[in-house]
Amino acid sequence: MTPTIEAVGLTKRFGKTKALDGLDLVAEPGQVLAILGPNGAGKTTFVRAVATLLTPDEGDLRVSGHDVRREPEAVRRVIGLAGQYAAVEPTMTGRENLEMVARLFGLDRRSARATTVRVLGQLGLDEVADRRAKTYSGGMRRKLDLGASLVGAPRLLLLDEPTTGLDPRSRIELWDAIRGLVELGTDVLLTTQYLDEADRLASRIVIVDHGRAVAAGTPHELKQRVGRSVVEVHVRRREDLGRVAMALRALSDAEPQVEDATRRVRVAVGSGVRLREALGTLDDAGAEVDDVSLRLPTLDEVFLSLTGREATTDEAAPDAA
Repeated sequence: MTPTIEAVGLTKRFGKTKALDGLDLVAEPGQVLAILGPNGAGKTTFVRAVATLLTPDEGDLRVSGHDVRREPEAVRRVIGLAGQYAAVEPTMTGRENLEMVARLFGLDRRSARATTVRVLGQLGLDEVADRRAKTYSGGMRRKLDLGASLVGAPRLLLLDEPTTGLDPRSRIELWDAIRGLVELGTDVLLTTQYLDEADRLASRIVIVDHGRAVAAGTPHELKQRVGRSVVEVHVRRREDLGRVAMALRALSDAEPQVEDATRRVRVAVGSGVRLREALGTLDDAGAEVDDVSLRLPTLDEVFLSLTGREATTDEAAPDAA
């Protein structure tokens, strides 16, 4: 089966800066592939290359079997792109926005109307379709922007930080819409600043650092790759934080991390540590504990382990992202 995206040795320079430095990546059909990376890792540069908005300097990049250099028009026919901000006309209704974009895709009036009805239904915008877009909430505008990317029936949808700035409820609604699109056969390439978003949506994750893929796998595989579990303790009284941190040092050679604001202490432990052992250590410390857990690392912790940096919420510069 032809990969949805296949990149081999992909390189892109901006002056002396290498935004992509021999990137290798494969996205198979039927997936949500999430690209994660620190500030300036090359995520947005890669999305722009896939969207034919820039040309790689070296390496090969194919989208649904089409070479982005030699067949850019063929690539554009199979992709849809939604950026970080909703690009809708606020004075037009949701229906009018989608019908306009459908006509720009070359559909006749009847086909544009039919496609618009289908997309509005897919995204749950039927009831607000005839309201002006300026009356929409942020989440509804993002859905409408997503709809504009779908009227061309793309095989691959490129989502560059689609939920930036949305409230938690709107984010969850957009996640549901994206899952629905995948179930109907649309493949998705996602970049996001929210690691919990990648954890919930992605079938596969590629972590990019300094323009190269440093790790790839399912969310569960990446968490197991760290090779250590995490004991996390939520104490009732802030004054017990130091006592609990000292107790947890007996379980690990790693330094416990103390979060004063949330009254939590966590430490990475070996696979042989059991929850009963952790509870015994805490009991000996005499601290009042509200909650204790032994869990796999979060994607944030995996990210930090693999890159040595925390995920950031903005890109340093558009051409070096």
